[in-house]
Amino acid sequence: MGNLSHFTTIILAGYIDIGNIKYLCFIVLILLFVAIIVANQLIIGVICKEKSLHEPMYVFLCSLSVNELYGCIALFPSLLSNMLLSKIPEVSLTLCHAQIFALYTYASVEFCNLAIMSYDRYVAICYPLEYHRIMSPARTVTLIALGWSLSIIKFSITLSVNVQLKLCGNVLDKVWCDNYMLVKLACSDTTVNNISGIIGTTMTIVAPLALILFSYTKILRVCIKSTREKSQKALSTCTPHIVSLVNFSIGCSFEVIQSRFEKVPVPPVLRVILSIYFLMCPPLINPIMYGMRLSKIKRALKKIIYPRNHIKPVSQ
Repeated sequence: MGNLSHFTTIILAGYIDIGNIKYLCFIVLILLFVAIIVANQLIIGVICKEKSLHEPMYVFLCSLSVNELYGCIALFPSLLSNMLLSKIPEVSLTLCHAQIFALYTYASVEFCNLAIMSYDRYVAICYPLEYHRIMSPARTVTLIALGWSLSIIKFSITLSVNVQLKLCGNVLDKVWCDNYMLVKLACSDTTVNNISGIIGTTMTIVAPLALILFSYTKILRVCIKSTREKSQKALSTCTPHIVSLVNFSIGCSFEVIQSRFEKVPVPPVLRVILSIYFLMCPPLINPIMYGMRLSKIKRALKKIIYPRNHIKPVSQ
């Protein structure tokens, strides 16, 4: 047993041999990767440059885009290089732990951002006259800082526990490292890891979802009591957020199902697609959707792209 526990590399067996089609897949993925980078950078740039967008709703959206850039830049290059260059994708144990940290902090910050954005909509719709007092600049920054810092601290603790595990195997049926499946390879006691995982899951998923459900329950009550016009206006501001939440939740569900129920018969190609969906679709769809649905962002984009159309004539 002692000789089996000294693995320094992890084999990612989730990749499949698709022959020369892998070059086409590589080109498609790298184009999508570039599109994600450009779209999210554009949202961040517009919000930072346009003073009219320096409001809590758009600041939270900026934080969402920053996190999506972080997740893609941290994980996509490894995915692309393994797909194109490696016959048997293999990563060092250190890089495997780094992937786990990046993947889980990305997911945690995303849920925190979505929970904060739902709370922001709740305050804006249920307490419109007190909105700017409640969602002050100081509170806005505090909420964002809490979402990021708690996620980083939480998974730093998880990582510090995981690096002490002795492994009895080094094959993961995934395209990147997964914390749950790595712990299952351990031949040492995993009680602390399991407790840490339960606490982490509660903080990452249960607590944000509770805030989201609370916010939308209150919003729906207000909408039911309001006029049809006011209800439609209120819900229209929530639509991009609801789509983002559903889209990301579906991606997370795919990841959890694959990890916890790996014996479920799923075609290898579908496993890869579902894994990529988790990291590709939300960062690509969110900036496009918010850019199309929010009129202030559309106007700011037009102002930047066509500056001459917005130059005020000099009075004679």
